[in-house]
Amino acid sequence: MGRRILNDALRTIVNAEKRGFASAELKPVSNVIANFLQIMKYRGYIKDFQVHDPHRVGKISVELLGRINDCRALTYRQDIKVATLEDYKTRTLPTRQWGYVVITTPNGVLDHEEAQRQNVGGQVLGYFY
Repeated sequence: MGRRILNDALRTIVNAEKRGFASAELKPVSNVIANFLQIMKYRGYIKDFQVHDPHRVGKISVELLGRINDCRALTYRQDIKVATLEDYKTRTLPTRQWGYVVITTPNGVLDHEEAQRQNVGGQVLGYFY
């Protein structure tokens, strides 16, 4: 597993969505996964999630809505500036109508719209649509 914790968690969510499951269980837990899921919940892609026993290996149970088409984590984090954020979004996402690029910034983990509002750049974690 190693450094691919976020990637494995997002792949588990996508596979559960494709099979039509109502929930998914993610192991192990990290703060980055919880922040990523918080953005997905805020944007209405998942119903809710709960973190169980975060101080040990722990697990996260995610209630799915069936809205996720794809979500991926980038294995290498790319530095991105606010000026190039819109170009990166159009290259990454399949359409302009929906989807979000998730970025780690000095202000925390944000999606691309919040990062543009706050005028901050950072490193790209992944995307979902």
